[in-house]
Amino acid sequence: MNSFQLEDKFLQQHLSVNLSIPIPSDSVIISKIELEELKKHQLKGVYWTMKDLENRINRKHEWIKENILYPSKFRKILDVEQGGFVFYPQTKGQTWSFHASKMAEFLDDNFQQIFTKIDKVA
Repeated sequence: MNSFQLEDKFLQQHLSVNLSIPIPSDSVIISKIELEELKKHQLKGVYWTMKDLENRINRKHEWIKENILYPSKFRKILDVEQGGFVFYPQTKGQTWSFHASKMAEFLDDNFQQIFTKIDKVA
């Protein structure tokens, strides 16, 4: 193999292209960071009902109460009477109210604890 063949073997070719891609007028391009910020602020100032929470986590209210709202390890964090972000109805006719962004964060942060039955004996 001569020196020309050796050099040619290691040469890289580059092609520069100017490309124009039309963006529809009803669309925008944003960075992933901006998208995450928008998602985070989407729940700011929003309150969920029990029905909203059921739809959000795809569980019925009985399961939510038994596994999230009533266990003392969670209630002491959640209950608005203890500085939390969930209004627990105290009389008939009152409805549950959840601070959406804080509840969503709580569900994310406690997923494993919620779905692990540590307190139950096998």
